[in-house]
Amino acid sequence: MNPDISIIIPLYNEVDNIEPLGYSIINAMQGQNYEVVFVDDGSTDGSTQKLREGCAQHTNFRTVHFKRNAGQTAAMDAGFRHARGKYVVSMDADMQNDPADIPKLLEKLNTYDMVCGWRQKRNDPWIKRISSKVANYIRNKLSREDIRDTGCSLKAYRRECLDHIKLYNGMHRFLPTLFKMEGFTVTEIVVNHYPRKFGKSKYGISNRAFRAFVDLLVVRWMKKRKLNYEVENE
Repeated sequence: MNPDISIIIPLYNEVDNIEPLGYSIINAMQGQNYEVVFVDDGSTDGSTQKLREGCAQHTNFRTVHFKRNAGQTAAMDAGFRHARGKYVVSMDADMQNDPADIPKLLEKLNTYDMVCGWRQKRNDPWIKRISSKVANYIRNKLSREDIRDTGCSLKAYRRECLDHIKLYNGMHRFLPTLFKMEGFTVTEIVVNHYPRKFGKSKYGISNRAFRAFVDLLVVRWMKKRKLNYEVENE
C-alpha cells in the first residue's frame, strides 16, 4: 500500500545529521502513513553508508543516490519523481527545519495546493539573515510576489499539482511562483528554525547571488510571456 505522505530530503555531506533527523521525523509523524525519501546528491563524507544503515533499520525510509553532485534542484526533482504519497513535503537535512511543523503544513493542504514555511525567527549568522531579506525583497519586487521566505525548504504540496511543474537548475527557489503560474493556490505559515549543530552550509552569498538573480529574470520573463486566453465557444 502506498504511503499517504512522502517526505523528500535532498542532502549533500550531512553524515552527522542523518540519524538525529530520522528519529526527529519518526517522533513527529507517529500514527501517520508516510515514507521518507533521502536524495543523496553525490555525498563524499560517509553519508551514503549512513543512509544505507538507516534504510535497513526503518522500512519506510528509502534513498535515491546520485552518481555525482548535481545540485539541490536536481535532488528535489528526483525526490518528487520517486515520491509515492498523495501529499509531498520537502525539507533540508541540516536539522534547521523542524519535523514537528510537518503536520501543520499538511493540515493547510485541505485548503491550499502548496504551503510554504516562513522562518519568521531565523537562527542563522547575521550576514545570512540580512542577505536573505534583501534577496526576498528583490525577488518579490521583480516577480510581483508576496512570499516572505522563498528560501525555506520546508514546504508541502499536493502531489497532483507537482506533476504539472517542470524544474530547471535553480528553479526550486521559485516553486511558489511556478505553482501560481499553473493556477494553483499557495500560502505561508510560520515554522520553527534552529541553529545548525553539525556540518557546514553548502550555500552562501558568493556562490548563489548571481545565479539566483539570473534565474529571477528568467521567471520574470516566463510570467510576462505566459499564455492567457479563454475559449468562448468551440
